[in-house]
Order: sequence, then C-alpha cells, then structure tokens
Amino acid sequence: MLGTVLLVAGLVFVPGTAAATPTSGVTGTIVAQKTVGGTDYVLRTITITPGGYTGWHYHDGPLFAYVRQGTLTRTMADCTTTEVSHAGSTLVEEPDHVHIGRNLGGVPVVLDVLYVLPAGSPLSEDAADPGCGI
Repeated sequence: MLGTVLLVAGLVFVPGTAAATPTSGVTGTIVAQKTVGGTDYVLRTITITPGGYTGWHYHDGPLFAYVRQGTLTRTMADCTTTEVSHAGSTLVEEPDHVHIGRNLGGVPVVLDVLYVLPAGSPLSEDAADPGCGI
C-alpha cells in the first residue's frame, strides 16, 4: 500500500516538460465580442512587432483575419507548410491546426481578427513545439 501511495505521489509531483511555447512581441485588444447560441464571436486587433511571434498554438474554432499592415508568416506543424500573408490580404485558420505566426519584416504586423469559437473557449490553445527549428 505504501509503495502505491509513493508511486502515485511521484507521478503527481514530478515536474513534467512544458508543452507551451512562449510568445514574443504580440499584443491584442478586443474590439467587440458577443455570444449567440453556443458560439462566441470575438473581434480583436493583434499587433506583432518586427521579430515577434505567437508561439505554437491552435484555435477551437475558425479564425478569419485581415492583414492591415505588414507581412505575416505562418508555419504549420508539419514543418513544410508556410503561408505568407501581405497587407491587404485575408486568411482563414481552421480549428485545431497547430501553427506559429511570425513577423519576419521590419514593420509591425497589424491584424483584424474574427474568432468564431464554441462558447467559453479561449482565444487560442498553447501547443508543443513540433520541432520545426523555428
């Protein structure tokens, strides 16, 4: 019995590896939000400074974005798919697709983003670095 208790205590209290990856140079401001039925609609402005990045993450629902300024570079978790979105373009992120957004340019990236999420969901979920070397 004592052995079982010690084993369970060891599993609970041994620190694990951190799965989340940090962000750098990213700020966001919620412009509007509304819940209709079981869906949250959140309009947000996101700014990524030159050299900044979002960290690896995904969304529980679709995201629709307009690139107001700069160039956003997104790499997907397969490490081979990179999408570049310039000022004036739009993009869609499907639910549950792990990716990282980066500003590789010299001016801030400014995005107008509409999140369409299951009610109560966070705007994004942290994901482990898939090992792309980014």
